[in-house]
Amino acid sequence: MPKPNFFIVGAPKAGTTSLAFWLSAHPQVYFSPNKEPHHFNSDDHRSYPDLAAYEALFEGATEDHLAIGEGSTWYLYSKEAAKNIEAYRHDARYIVCLRNPIEMAYSLHEQKIFLGYEHIHDFEQAWALNSARAEGKMTSTWCRNPRHLDYGSACLIGAQLQRLLATVQKDKVLTLLLDDVKENPRQQYLKVLSFLGLPDDGRDIFPLRNPAKARKSRGAHTLMQALVLIKETLGIRKSFGLLGGLEKKNVTYREREALSPSMRAVLENHFRDDISLLAELLDRDLSNWLNCHSEKKTEA
Repeated sequence: MPKPNFFIVGAPKAGTTSLAFWLSAHPQVYFSPNKEPHHFNSDDHRSYPDLAAYEALFEGATEDHLAIGEGSTWYLYSKEAAKNIEAYRHDARYIVCLRNPIEMAYSLHEQKIFLGYEHIHDFEQAWALNSARAEGKMTSTWCRNPRHLDYGSACLIGAQLQRLLATVQKDKVLTLLLDDVKENPRQQYLKVLSFLGLPDDGRDIFPLRNPAKARKSRGAHTLMQALVLIKETLGIRKSFGLLGGLEKKNVTYREREALSPSMRAVLENHFRDDISLLAELLDRDLSNWLNCHSEKKTEA
């Protein structure tokens, strides 16, 4: 039975979807058809808790696939995922995609709204509920893990990377910053291929995936959420094309207003120490992540 030998472990809204898309097209890479199976985060919501069902995702891998992987974005956040992966496959490699946590928190909030897990549409109001969310309170019916809505903790990527490096050998971990990927995607892609022991497949086009999205109809999405919940309750994993088609038609793409200077200052104060920790771990100056009161709109 083929088993995954590399994992994109996070973080959310940091380019993992784009990287997974690029890698999945490489002829010597087999990527899980379900990008985020979330099997090893035993302290969190898991999409594939059953090992046999999880390993079935990789049945299509052959001897030609030198790299077999998946990309569960909450593994980095989990306190147990890395330990469980190491117990499962000690030679596994880890790819960590990171971005400025100030931007990440704002973008994550938007994604949670889009998925229907966040019912507070004003980010400042949602941020004020961090403590309650950490205790599992003030969430909607559809939220699978209230702690994911504690944006102040979910985006402490410096502390999360530190925990990963305390569990896994440093030479088995590759860290990518979204800033670098946007600036020179091919260079970062080649870095990933080298890390995984793969030849260059000549890719020179790097479309970005998972941009900012919104729902045309919240009611239609709520109905689809209910149907998905029924499927999960009944243990049905088969995908229904009708639901997928309706889901696509209910999506629109838009820009989002930039954070207000006052709210950005709140986030900078919250994440300042964590950014310093990350800078130390990466041996890199990240001071440009602070004091950036941009008036531009954001698309991610």
